[in-house]
Amino acid sequence: MMTNSNEFKSSWTALLAATAGMSSGLGLNAYINNIFGPYLLDAFGWSKADFALNGAISIITVLWIPVIGRMADLFGVRNVALLGILFYPISFVLMSWMTGDVRVLYAIHFLQVIFCASTTATVYCRVVAERFSRRRGLALAICAAGPAITGAVASPLLTTHIDAYGWRSGLHTMAAFTALFGILALLFLPTRKNPRAGAPAYSARKDYRAIFVNPAFRIIALSAFLCSLTHALATSQVKIMLADHGVSGAQAGYMVSVFAIGVILGRIIAGIALDQWPTHIVSAIGMGLPCIGSYILATDATQIAILGMAIILIGLSFGAEADILAYVTACYFPMHIYSSVMGLLTTAVGLSIGLGSGLLSYMLSLTDSFTGFLLLGGTLVLLGAINLLRLGSLQSQPAH
Repeated sequence: MMTNSNEFKSSWTALLAATAGMSSGLGLNAYINNIFGPYLLDAFGWSKADFALNGAISIITVLWIPVIGRMADLFGVRNVALLGILFYPISFVLMSWMTGDVRVLYAIHFLQVIFCASTTATVYCRVVAERFSRRRGLALAICAAGPAITGAVASPLLTTHIDAYGWRSGLHTMAAFTALFGILALLFLPTRKNPRAGAPAYSARKDYRAIFVNPAFRIIALSAFLCSLTHALATSQVKIMLADHGVSGAQAGYMVSVFAIGVILGRIIAGIALDQWPTHIVSAIGMGLPCIGSYILATDATQIAILGMAIILIGLSFGAEADILAYVTACYFPMHIYSSVMGLLTTAVGLSIGLGSGLLSYMLSLTDSFTGFLLLGGTLVLLGAINLLRLGSLQSQPAH
């Protein structure tokens, strides 16, 4: 059996390619929206409710991400990722041309979801999962940490750059960065490995039947939905929400970095923990942390330390969730349907974020306050985490 070190020695190029791809893919939107949100609101006079509604476009993933996942299973990661790698930089150039109609932002985000969903964990994590077994959790964590590391570094640097040169120049910088790292991913992506050796012939009906009758899928999908509702805040509203607690723009910019650092730590800690301890325990703890952060942010707290703790708890879980979903997919399902399952789980997350964004926009239009949404979201996250404990009674797949 391959040792831990041999896995990394033999598969480091695959891990590098997947990490570079994730670092320059659609997952960056969570950080980009937080960074550019206040500048766009100030430049165009959009309301917080208008900007929050942008996140509702993620509901498109309900139909689209499963298609992307299925395509990755059938045609390979490189072929599927190529279109997203090409369009994502172009989308930032298009955003830099906006003149004030918020519907243009919605349209660009729509195109990002359609063309760039192929640059997400549903596609890239497959490359890692099929080449690592003993240290799969850590390898997936490294891959999934790419966007968070980029966000942690980019937030203060981009904020400073935008303050000096304007938000349009900031978008041009993002276009150049994502193009460069996208090319790096293409250069190092390995040739397609055939995960269906010894597996049944291609049959969408049989594959999806196997997925839906698996009790692990129902448990994981429900919890992914419940635990992702508060992501509507994490993906675009951090700086805006902190302003309601009296945090300055500069401090809020650093808080986005705190959030990103929490995401990085969450992914690494979850990855190591998943390789060492029971999957259901690690999953429940990792995905349940936002309930504490949400309850803290629902108070009138103004102390930076307390607010920072709430943000880092949400960040820890935001990071852990990506690694947990990628890991449990490989743990409870055969590899030849890995991306198909990941696509469906990502659908659950996207549906939750989309509905959460719509609900947040509605609640903000009524009260102009985040409190009610934070209380509701925190409670649903707690229920989702408890549900994950049921995985302890199920049999996992043998190591691939």
